[in-house]
Amino acid sequence: MFQRNYYIELVSIIFSETETLTVNRRSMTSIKWGILSTAKIGRNQLIPAIQSSKNGVVHAIASRDSDKARKIAEELDIPVSYGSYEKLLEDDSIDVIYNPLPNHLHVPWTIKAMEAGKHVLCEKPIALDADEASALLEKTEAFPDIKVMEAFMYRFHPQWIQAKEWVDQQEIGTLQSIQSLFSYYNDDPDNIRNRPNMGGGGLMDIGCYCISLSRFLLSNEPDTVFGEIDIDPDFGVDRKASGILTFGDVTSTFTCSTRMQNYQKVLIFGTDGLIEIEIPFNAPANKPVNLYLTKNGDRESVSIPAADQYQLQVDSFCKAILNDTPVPTPLEDAVANMKVIDAIFESGNNQAVIKL
Repeated sequence: MFQRNYYIELVSIIFSETETLTVNRRSMTSIKWGILSTAKIGRNQLIPAIQSSKNGVVHAIASRDSDKARKIAEELDIPVSYGSYEKLLEDDSIDVIYNPLPNHLHVPWTIKAMEAGKHVLCEKPIALDADEASALLEKTEAFPDIKVMEAFMYRFHPQWIQAKEWVDQQEIGTLQSIQSLFSYYNDDPDNIRNRPNMGGGGLMDIGCYCISLSRFLLSNEPDTVFGEIDIDPDFGVDRKASGILTFGDVTSTFTCSTRMQNYQKVLIFGTDGLIEIEIPFNAPANKPVNLYLTKNGDRESVSIPAADQYQLQVDSFCKAILNDTPVPTPLEDAVANMKVIDAIFESGNNQAVIKL
């Protein structure tokens, strides 16, 4: 059976990161965050992650409803609240803006934040399409000291770092195929994910993960894509989308849906083995997760210690600001992911293979 002393490696990584951040604390102050809106993901995930991070502090939160902003600020122990997004951006004490607004507002408010001198962590998908994402990337050239990153938090979880290491080191032989599925059930007509004018639909909301993970594991872009899109007749957004991505000899297939049983899983096949990621996207912050490695006919369960992928994302983004180094996931990656999403839609509409 394949063996790996995972814990020794993990301790080494943690010690290295802690040592680096300790050096930073001697010369830099904490990074103050402003939260753009009272969106659920901010309240439940990002704000707690920032508050428990090594270098981040939640300074303020904004809503277009001042009473709501004040209430959430009190509940989450945030010092300052604002009744408009504009007021938040005018706060000179804020270093970073977290942008979890609906998809159609990602680029406009990220640009406004940049113009106000703020770094930005923006929720995925970064834009409504590749053209808008490219326009944002071009806009960043006027602000070379500003850090902007798309918030694909899953990449920071140790389970994905381990899985990529296994792939890169050919622990499962030569990579052949990746299969992923991500689904939940949402038929609420008032939910932004069911509104086409706000960038709704399953492919934008969760299918983007399936595309991103394939590009992450392969460190490459697909040659061709083929997509099947099922549009909800009432809402006008995709309720199910499937795709086939080819990366040379490697094939990645996925299905995402907003009208199926809650489920997620990733399978990574090689010539000599298989990696199974049981909870690839919503790994709990307070519980270990399991990776399964099958090699030479033996299936081994590898326990990954509990880790808050949102906190790890915040720590990495703060570190890039403190050290003035590139962000872990540059905007070029965000643009590339949007190009594949666009191609899946184009393929689904035309029932044709799209070359990239």
